[in-house]
Amino acid sequence: MIRKLLFIFCFSCFAMVFSQEKSVNRLVASQNPYNSITNISFNSTNKQQVNISVKNVLGKNVFSKKIVAHKGKNTIHFNRNNLKSGIYIYAIQTNNEIISKRFVIK
Repeated sequence: MIRKLLFIFCFSCFAMVFSQEKSVNRLVASQNPYNSITNISFNSTNKQQVNISVKNVLGKNVFSKKIVAHKGKNTIHFNRNNLKSGIYIYAIQTNNEIISKRFVIK
């Protein structure tokens, strides 16, 4: 009986941890692939500080910026500047989570 109760308790704790609603979602870069400028957009469920970063395929951080995201859709204009053509990973990081995707610079 104690084992069953312990199992139910542990299962419900794990279910609560994994079922928490994400505070950032719908991360997308459009134009992708792109030549000079792309728009990175995401939805935020509340006003919060986020860190936007871009890394090359070797993991080197080539861009980082902290912004205050407002509830709803947020858009950041990302300029290629002197980055070479290739695949890059862009990410949004909050206090609780990191969401990342990739884009291609032509």
